[in-house]
Amino acid sequence: MRLAMLARNPELYSHQALVRAALARGHTIDVINTLHVHMNITSNHPVLRFGGKALPIYDAVIPRIGASITSYGLAVLRQFEMQGVYSLNESVAIGRSRDKLRALQLLARAGIGLPVTAFAHGPRKASEVIKEVGGTPVVIKLLEGTQGMGVILAETEGSAKSIIEAFSAANVDILVQEFIKEAEGSDIRAFVIGGEVVAAMKRTGRAGDFRSNLHRGGKGEVAELSPDERWTAVHAAEVLGLNACGVDMLRSNRGPMVMEVNSSPGLQGIETATGIDLADRIIGFLENHARPGKTDTRGNG
Repeated sequence: MRLAMLARNPELYSHQALVRAALARGHTIDVINTLHVHMNITSNHPVLRFGGKALPIYDAVIPRIGASITSYGLAVLRQFEMQGVYSLNESVAIGRSRDKLRALQLLARAGIGLPVTAFAHGPRKASEVIKEVGGTPVVIKLLEGTQGMGVILAETEGSAKSIIEAFSAANVDILVQEFIKEAEGSDIRAFVIGGEVVAAMKRTGRAGDFRSNLHRGGKGEVAELSPDERWTAVHAAEVLGLNACGVDMLRSNRGPMVMEVNSSPGLQGIETATGIDLADRIIGFLENHARPGKTDTRGNG
């Protein structure tokens, strides 16, 4: 197959792992800087240009679109889809996962376990929002935050109100969620490919930090999932329409609670923790599923 990967930094572990896996399985792969792609939007002849030349028609594209360039990255990916190129994760599905509020709404409608979550705009709603999620402590999240950034634990009502009011004054939308104390600063990341959990790790935050992100000093170890956790991860990926993703869950007294579904999860931490070659699994999935024109987005706007 002739593959393309949309990625700004080809030196990242995840991107290099995917390139190695593709080459090892006999494919060619071009790493394309998403922001350097130009689009020619013409009736019946959509063209993508890179380095002054029209890009060839690929068999499949692997989108590794950073959160900071989601809008432009999805526009580029949609152009690939208009050409009939199969995408590991389609633009519509990535858009759903990046919109945290929309993702939670879809997951809630599907009956998937979530922490009690409230969303409101305006400082006058602060007390009501805190009460809605069961009182303090609460977790306050920026809708655009990634890798644990923009996530704050407010332990008292006074501090929670101050944070909510500060974000509201800056015209920043936030989510307020109940704090799952029994998780004890740990969470589970389940890596789903093609409707199957292929790897899972438990992440534990560093001392004094309730966030378990490995980028923030947390540690990862292999995790054994319960049937309920496995079902939750697979169903969450299915609801958002993602073929390959990381589903982050908390272990609560009420069962697994999904925090987030990541459409471009890093591979290094979970590969190191589990010893599973996820990059190879991803390329194998593309071998089995990539077909010209096999995209739900094409023609659907």
